[in-house]
Amino acid sequence: MNRRTLAADIGGTNIRAAIIDDTGFVHKEKCISAHLSDKNITEQDVIQILTDFFNNFLKNKPKITAVGIGFPGFFIGNSGVLASSPNLPNLKNFKLANMLSDSIKLPVIAQNDALCAAMGEFHFGAAKGQKNLLHITLGTGVGGGLILNHAPYTGEGGMAMEFGHLRVDQSSSARLCGCGGRGCIETYASASAVASHYFKLSSIQLNSKEVYEKAMQGEYHAMNVLEDAGHKLGIAIAQAVTLLDIHTVTISGGLIGAWSFLHPAIMSSLNNQLILPMQNKIQVLPSILNDQAGLLGAAALTRL
Repeated sequence: MNRRTLAADIGGTNIRAAIIDDTGFVHKEKCISAHLSDKNITEQDVIQILTDFFNNFLKNKPKITAVGIGFPGFFIGNSGVLASSPNLPNLKNFKLANMLSDSIKLPVIAQNDALCAAMGEFHFGAAKGQKNLLHITLGTGVGGGLILNHAPYTGEGGMAMEFGHLRVDQSSSARLCGCGGRGCIETYASASAVASHYFKLSSIQLNSKEVYEKAMQGEYHAMNVLEDAGHKLGIAIAQAVTLLDIHTVTISGGLIGAWSFLHPAIMSSLNNQLILPMQNKIQVLPSILNDQAGLLGAAALTRL
């Protein structure tokens, strides 16, 4: 039987949802603005926003058997309980899956959004057919998801693969991160970091896509910023690969539009940082799912 799942990829400002079948085919997709990152938002507010949005999909759709959600933050194992979320400080020990399930009368599975993106890439994307996967998301921040022996790995406290907070700069001038530390990869290779670095060099305010367009025109500062982001990513990937001995890495997010600048720099510093037996054995691939990795992964979660 080809089941249908309602899958959602939830961020601080937008919610995307789609009806997805077992083959990964997207039957219906919709996106709305919802400012969940509002400092005054409560658990009940989140449940009401999601219920109202999901009910538009669920009415007259009796074939939907479950709901899968990718949500920013740290989940306690596979319990569906959000321990905390750095960008949603009001939500602590939030029983997201159970509360939403009670509201919409369907089983709900909830997990970290970057881990969902890893699941999507593993089951339907560039890593399909692999056994293990390290997946990296490059957006406003930098996230990561880990698949070990075909199964998602969350860690003991739900904080496995906080890739964005691997330190790639130990110098006294290392950039300050939102986590309170310095030198985190998130401060060098996120879309917001690329825009910030370009502004520092050029005094021109552009977003990451516009920086890439400048780089394509041969503009020096733009090329320098993207290549530096790639080099720093290579250092961080080398740290993770050295620890895990995983040979397949995929990357998703808007910044992979600049792949022609990022990839050579990633591979150069990656192989330079790896121990000799690992050099030239790691494949780093761009997502082939565009912006649907998180949705497809959320759907895949309901089938575990």
